[in-house]
Amino acid sequence: MTDKPGVVVTGVSGRMGQMLVREVLASDKLRLTGALERPGHAWLGHDLGEAMGGASIGVRVQDDPLECFARAQAVLDFTAPDATVAFAELTAQARAVHVIGTTGLERKHLDQIALAARHAVIVRAGNMSLGVNLLTQITKQVAAALDADWDIEIVEAHHNRKVDAPSGTALMLGEAAAEGRGVALADVSDRGRDGITGTRERGDIGFHAIRGGDIVGEHEVIFAAAGERIVLKHIASDRALFARGALRAALWGQDKAPGQYDMLDVLGMRPAK
Repeated sequence: MTDKPGVVVTGVSGRMGQMLVREVLASDKLRLTGALERPGHAWLGHDLGEAMGGASIGVRVQDDPLECFARAQAVLDFTAPDATVAFAELTAQARAVHVIGTTGLERKHLDQIALAARHAVIVRAGNMSLGVNLLTQITKQVAAALDADWDIEIVEAHHNRKVDAPSGTALMLGEAAAEGRGVALADVSDRGRDGITGTRERGDIGFHAIRGGDIVGEHEVIFAAAGERIVLKHIASDRALFARGALRAALWGQDKAPGQYDMLDVLGMRPAK
């Protein structure tokens, strides 16, 4: 027997799924108990290690989340919004920690996740790196110090297979900037400029998405005023840093009360109220 928490990784065939698997297998604090893929996937029934091109690890790929989650203490989920909502309900039933790195979530998804968090620990973050979470806090502070004469623009770059835009991290930075200004992001967000758009609205927060090659993740927050600019930037060169953050969140959540948390909680960076 072992006292290491058991972990299920969802979407194991994807880039992030495979990275999460490798990090769990390398961990001396967690153990891999389940591997989940969508029904009909070619990996189903195969040993996960062999499916990933390596040696057998004794964990077979399944498509039944209920069975997987029943024997787990944590679920690492970087999949798609609808799948994440379905997983949240089942993870809550299993009383497992649900670590959510899924992006592209809409209000309807967030409302369902909030319901699941009444019964289980959910750690959800647009980005799980220490650097990005520091950038988020700095963005909020700078936005609070500058008035609306300083335009805010957020530029993000990712690989050419990313399906959502703006990125979850860009939106997290936008939320931080809006909070610093004391406004709602939904009221000031400017995400589309094409053609004759007219002049920039004072107080808006602009978003721009770049997609190309194998870019892991780059985020830049620009504060621009007449005659000067402040540029805050984070560059991720290794996807493993997101996986390591997810594992840290899974461990952190083991003794916490049900509810929704984020990486500021996990990293001990939550500002005092």
